Amino acid sequence: MRVRVPGAGMDVPAGYNLPSFVPGFAFPMNRQYDAAAVEAQAQAWWQDQQVFAAADAGPGEKFYCLSMFPYPSGALHMGHVRNYTIGDVLARYQMMQGRRVLQPMGWDAFGMPAENAAIQRGIAPSRWTYDNIAHMRGQLQRLGFAYDWQRELATCRPDYYRWEQWLFTRLLKKGLAYRRLAAVNWDPVDQTVLANEQVIDGRGWRSGAPVERREIPQWFLRITAVQRVREQPLLRRWNGARFRSGSCASPRMRTSCWTGWTNWTAGRSRSRPCSATGSAARWVWN
Repeated sequence: MRVRVPGAGMDVPAGYNLPSFVPGFAFPMNRQYDAAAVEAQAQAWWQDQQVFAAADAGPGEKFYCLSMFPYPSGALHMGHVRNYTIGDVLARYQMMQGRRVLQPMGWDAFGMPAENAAIQRGIAPSRWTYDNIAHMRGQLQRLGFAYDWQRELATCRPDYYRWEQWLFTRLLKKGLAYRRLAAVNWDPVDQTVLANEQVIDGRGWRSGAPVERREIPQWFLRITAVQRVREQPLLRRWNGARFRSGSCASPRMRTSCWTGWTNWTAGRSRSRPCSATGSAARWVWN
């Protein structure tokens, strides 16, 4: 059960120990807003009351709000602030609608950049990575985002990547993972592959070195093969699910999403009527 806080325009679970800074509870209004003092007090109360901890059971509909995990490079920049503010606004709006919101945070912590940065500094990659995580976690917490920090994860921890390995080995056994040569953007300084978006005017976005085109052995996932089981019950339920926002908010748009995700326009293909749009869709044979 939730109760309305007089003068605050907000609902909170019944029984919460409301702090003195909540409007309408004898909090004196100062002419100057002392952000450091007020926000620290608010955040301490949020932590004490576990305001943003997502309950597994209870009243209200569940809502999951996930923003992409940051790479722990050392410090947040304004791009991080912009990205995570957008997700936080969405999460808080859903909370105000009475939903039980899970908004987690984690760290995309594996990769050659961490190895190279550690080599440059003469320290262990684990120390470099975990020190950065601790610093960036503190920055996110000071920004006051509504994360359930009890569910924090890092992709470099064995209790996380064991499940990636578990999934990959099963994809491999099913023939859905395979290896072949393919051209990549190669950064000769960072000694790693770059996405097209990380190549700026022909140079690596981090090192500034001229990017080379190389053919190297790579692992691929045969995601187009998933099309063969589109009519399975799980996918039928997904296509009928209710999405409140985003580019896949309707069956028609989800069909378009599926087309993009499975890259139907490459390789040998054939047309087939699409029930959601009435037009012909294409799928690839691998």
